[in-house]
Amino acid sequence: MDALSRIASPERAASSARFFKTGPGEYGEGDLFVGVTVPDQRKVLRSFRNLPLTELTRLIDSPFHEHRLCAVIGATERFRRGTGEREAISGWYLDAAYRGRINNWDIVDTSAGPILGGLLYDRPRGLLFELARSTGGGPNDLWLRRIAIIATQEFINRGDASTTLELAPIYLDYPDDLLQKATGWMLREVGKRVDRDLLIGFLDEYAARMPRTMLGYAVEHLTVERRRHYRSLKKEC
Repeated sequence: MDALSRIASPERAASSARFFKTGPGEYGEGDLFVGVTVPDQRKVLRSFRNLPLTELTRLIDSPFHEHRLCAVIGATERFRRGTGEREAISGWYLDAAYRGRINNWDIVDTSAGPILGGLLYDRPRGLLFELARSTGGGPNDLWLRRIAIIATQEFINRGDASTTLELAPIYLDYPDDLLQKATGWMLREVGKRVDRDLLIGFLDEYAARMPRTMLGYAVEHLTVERRRHYRSLKKEC
């Protein structure tokens, strides 16, 4: 924490607070920033590669956004190194998520795929469906739901689109922009990295029901004609 404070910028902190929507009623309401760029955070972390989970817990429990992001970057790098503690790291991560500490889109997107996706790739994936249907009634539902769909990025990167396509219909009725963007992004990745026909099949079945933001992201890399076709289905509803 001290190492980050030494390179912090008040101007950067103010800019980040605006960018991450920290105002009343916004998704990042009340979040605090030190004012350190992500590249600089990663530079600092290179000097602390083997922080124990107790220290990562101190970071993840900080009120400052950059501290929490550093915690998941550190946990992700350790998980990827395969140090024999993947179970402990994934357990730590889930505990932090349920406690509401994985609580902004960049923190989710940095960590959900490598850690949860990496853990569950060759295991049953029911946990992701539980997270996708989180109904605790509080603001943390948004982040648990985003964790679930973003975790499938790891599967997509390994050529497996099945769980993304099974989860995505759950998100059709969620109004949150951050969930629509995340789901559309993962669907787009299915088409780019796994099989475009799988994406087309999903769109043929669901495009008319998809929120516009989700659909816009999902069709982004299709031909102009296909984009027009699927968007026209929304107009006909």
